[in-house]
Amino acid sequence: MRNAQTRLASSAIAVVMAAASTPVSIGAQGAPTPQNAQRAATALRDSLRATLGFLASFDHGFDADYAHGDRLIYTAPSYSKLDAAVADVVSPDIVIAKGQGRYGDALQFRKKNTQAVFYRGAVNTNYRPRNWGGTVSFWLNLSPDTDLEPGYTDPLQLTDKAYNNAAIWVDFTRDDKPRHFRLGVFGDSVAWAKGKSPTEQTAFFDQRTVVVNQPPFARGQWTHVVIAFSRIGSDSGGTAKLYLNGKLTGTADGIKEPFNWEPALATIRLGVNYTGLFDELTMFSRALTDAEVEALYHLDGGAATLLRSGP
Repeated sequence: MRNAQTRLASSAIAVVMAAASTPVSIGAQGAPTPQNAQRAATALRDSLRATLGFLASFDHGFDADYAHGDRLIYTAPSYSKLDAAVADVVSPDIVIAKGQGRYGDALQFRKKNTQAVFYRGAVNTNYRPRNWGGTVSFWLNLSPDTDLEPGYTDPLQLTDKAYNNAAIWVDFTRDDKPRHFRLGVFGDSVAWAKGKSPTEQTAFFDQRTVVVNQPPFARGQWTHVVIAFSRIGSDSGGTAKLYLNGKLTGTADGIKEPFNWEPALATIRLGVNYTGLFDELTMFSRALTDAEVEALYHLDGGAATLLRSGP
């Protein structure tokens, strides 16, 4: 079966649009002036800062640097036993890897993680049952074919139930060589699976999933992953986009089924069956634009710099 706004500041948008569309002339080439380029870069940074909702840089431990809700990280024996969760990381195989991050330190899963390791999900993801939008950004460093044990591996899931039930996730597939990287966005299973035969459910699952057959992951190399989604749970149908290293790699659309969470159970799940490095988990309260995603990818010093005042 497994196969199966915070608004942008108007001034920021105006500067970006002006830099992109106003003719300027420097020499015969009409190249943009350095001043306009700087204004555009500053506007993009300001737009990212204005919509930032959550950031775990792992430079100061496991807990988030900034959050609209609970900043603490939690561990439970499994996602079916969240009542046993403690506010800490308890596995000796999940550590802060000093100086090994994309920027600063990183979260490292030294062996296959089978525990529930998570942040609270509802407030920190700006969740709404109707017309939900947001962006999730993080960096991974691993060789999927070498470092991962057999089975599906989900570096990140957003859900209160399961991967196929009101969930947003990315995973590495089980049997493919090289292992594919996928984005899945599925509303309530009672809505999308109702009345479908197992074959039809598999076909729907495959149609909804964005697949990157030859993803760029490699050990010793950081890959930027972004999921940007909008209008989830709307009658008109939501859209979810997957970006790798600042570039759009695929889109899932027509997401019309309800997306109902029990807020107390909603979780930002890290490293499900994962082995490798993980850094800069960042969330924004609306879907970022293509230009904003690329700016985030190239952001000097990483997302943590958005917490500083000034450029």
